[in-house]
Amino acid sequence: MPAVLDTPVAVRRTAMDLLARREHGRVELTRKLRQRGAPPELIDAALDRLVEEGLLSESRYLESFVSYRARSGYGPVRIREELGQRGLQRADIEQALRECGIDWQEKLHELWQRKFAGALPVDAREQAKQGRFLGYRGYPLEMIGRLLSGRGGDD
Repeated sequence: MPAVLDTPVAVRRTAMDLLARREHGRVELTRKLRQRGAPPELIDAALDRLVEEGLLSESRYLESFVSYRARSGYGPVRIREELGQRGLQRADIEQALRECGIDWQEKLHELWQRKFAGALPVDAREQAKQGRFLGYRGYPLEMIGRLLSGRGGDD
């Protein structure tokens, strides 16, 4: 039987259980607590306290999410869009992408090597196929164009 979230202690405990599994953003944590039936005023109070205690941090969540998605082969365009859909501020997202220390060109090259064995496209059809795949993964078109024209991988 699911826990009843009608007291500040129960809401806080549930929020901490969720944070123990992985980092969450405030918007995402609010949504999950509401789905579990917690009243909005208890959610806000519990999350404010977690922020004060340093247990809930948007910057830590952003750093964790960017790192995880980049390791999964996704590029900055896709990551930016996913974070925006999760209710994070555009300025915070941009800062996290700038400060992550990831060489996106290198990540693009690694993904391309893994998927296409480093074979440059021989015709327009193959170039479109590779470009679509890399674009779907969230890499900027100019970066993809540089790579597929043979100018962007090892510079």
